[in-house]
Amino acid sequence: MIDVARKYVFDFDSTLTRVEALDVLAEMTLQGKSNKEEIINEIQEITNLGIDGDISFTESLERRIKLLSAHKDDLKGLVEELRLKISKSIAANKEFFEEYSDDIYVISCGFKEFIDPIVEEYNIPSERVYANTFTFDEAGNIIGFDEANVLASHNGKIACLKDLNLEGEVQVIGDGYSDYVMREAGIADKFFAYTENVHREKAANNADHVTPNLDEFLFVNDLPRKISYPKNRIKILLLENVHPDAFENLSEDGFSVELIKHSLSEEELIEKIKGVHVLGIRSKTQVTEKVLKAANKLLVVGAFCIGTTQIDLDFAKRKGVVVFNAPYSNTRSVVELAIGQIIMLMRSVFPRSTEIHNGQWNKTAVGSREVRGKNLGIVGYGNIGKQLSVLAEAIGMRVYYYDVNDKLALGNAIKCSTLEDLLSVSDVVTLHIDDNKANKNFIGEREIAQMKQGAMLINLSRGFVVDIPALVHALKEGKITGAAIDVYPEEPRSNGDFITQLQGLPNVILTPHVGGSTEEAQRNIADFVPNKIMDYINSGNTVDAVNFPNIRLPKQSNAHRFLHIHKNVPGIMAKISEVLAAYNMNISGQYLSTDNEVGYVIVDLDKKYNKEVIKALKKIENTIKFRVLY
Repeated sequence: MIDVARKYVFDFDSTLTRVEALDVLAEMTLQGKSNKEEIINEIQEITNLGIDGDISFTESLERRIKLLSAHKDDLKGLVEELRLKISKSIAANKEFFEEYSDDIYVISCGFKEFIDPIVEEYNIPSERVYANTFTFDEAGNIIGFDEANVLASHNGKIACLKDLNLEGEVQVIGDGYSDYVMREAGIADKFFAYTENVHREKAANNADHVTPNLDEFLFVNDLPRKISYPKNRIKILLLENVHPDAFENLSEDGFSVELIKHSLSEEELIEKIKGVHVLGIRSKTQVTEKVLKAANKLLVVGAFCIGTTQIDLDFAKRKGVVVFNAPYSNTRSVVELAIGQIIMLMRSVFPRSTEIHNGQWNKTAVGSREVRGKNLGIVGYGNIGKQLSVLAEAIGMRVYYYDVNDKLALGNAIKCSTLEDLLSVSDVVTLHIDDNKANKNFIGEREIAQMKQGAMLINLSRGFVVDIPALVHALKEGKITGAAIDVYPEEPRSNGDFITQLQGLPNVILTPHVGGSTEEAQRNIADFVPNKIMDYINSGNTVDAVNFPNIRLPKQSNAHRFLHIHKNVPGIMAKISEVLAAYNMNISGQYLSTDNEVGYVIVDLDKKYNKEVIKALKKIENTIKFRVLY
């Protein structure tokens, strides 16, 4: 099969660069003028009218230049500014322009005075740049353009490309009317609507292919590119109304993201998960074995919360699906609520508040105590427990803690060797333990009996760790004089009616699992989890993965990267090395991490590879997943 010779014709403004150059020039030359915004808006409106073909390009150009008030000396500053505004995926694939320079042309209705210096850095010489040129008066002011230039006329790009008489398949890459008319006129074979910087409906509707970035264009044409698989083809599904910053962060990085505000049932998710590469959830969505079996393309699950019991972590690992969560992002939010609840329980704030809502005035100090000097027992001395320890001590409490693991005390906190020791000394007990199933009814009838008479209990951890009937009994009997419960053994999938035996009891604060639900925490989670997802998708990094061997990778350049996930059985690495040796591949870096079930190896190669090597690596026995990163 003989490859078809191709020529690639690029637009400049909003394609090679993220901006329209004349708009940038207007920003520069109108600086300090009182009517700057008004004029810039007018220039942009004229630009769009010309790009969409609603007015002739000649008219568009004439009207904009009159409004610019620009000088020849301004062009140097414009070029410097444009160097900073190269399209992201264009800059990332600079090697393509250098390698295919002989086949690349720039045809633009912009001006050679600022285009030439920019594209020269991409190995495109001036003789393959076709654009307008400015005219100047004796003082160097820009007063117009060379009207004899074919590109100064309406549909000038058609005439320009026709005059070039290029051989082979001609592909045009641009964002506007003047680009797609070249294909409509029959002198270009394909038009790619470039939408990385601006999406113009007319251009997209008339395109052979909509390309959100240069990676997609290179992928479609099977050309060398920075990443193997375009990010816009990676589908991300976010459920349960995760913070919009997560959507923005992932979309901005180039992924295709769908956001659904509610959770999905198992049946709904089984249907929806097909074709999805990344799933983002909170606590209500259950990622079961059935869901994971239906997930034919799933690479990552991001839990936008601390807990991961809603995910079948073991089966996800066996399928090569990496899981990330947000163990630190809402720590402060939970701690602040705990401090607030300690004070409100000690002061009987909620009974007094309920009374006054009902029209009763009960000004009394009975059952109202300061927290200063009281004993706080923290069960679970992890991130939340430690930060709570510091803040509680700062307001004058004596802090005791118990943890199944050996944890170093912060400040003056006192470590308890047994749970009973902590319960027997604490005025307030607050729970911050993990979602291990063995912790079910961690605080039950026996543990409550070990607490001080009149003590208080706070649970901001997991609903199943407290035996609710036992707590209700203790509250009614007066053994426990107050409680704050944020989590429950069974919680509804969506907002609505909810029933618990704790309702209606005095000095009991009930909240709907909002311990970590602050705007700040959700923003932090919306940064942390997407960054972990992007780091894995973009580089293979698994640091902080919940269910997977952790690998921290160095930055890679001028190499190819293969990711191989396999069952942890003897001989896999030897087989990978055999395949690479058979295809004469030179390994520049190799990183391996394993646990008792899976192995994760990353191989960096410093030369071009035969695509047959990919098939060979995929065929290695006990391979779970294989991915070419770039």
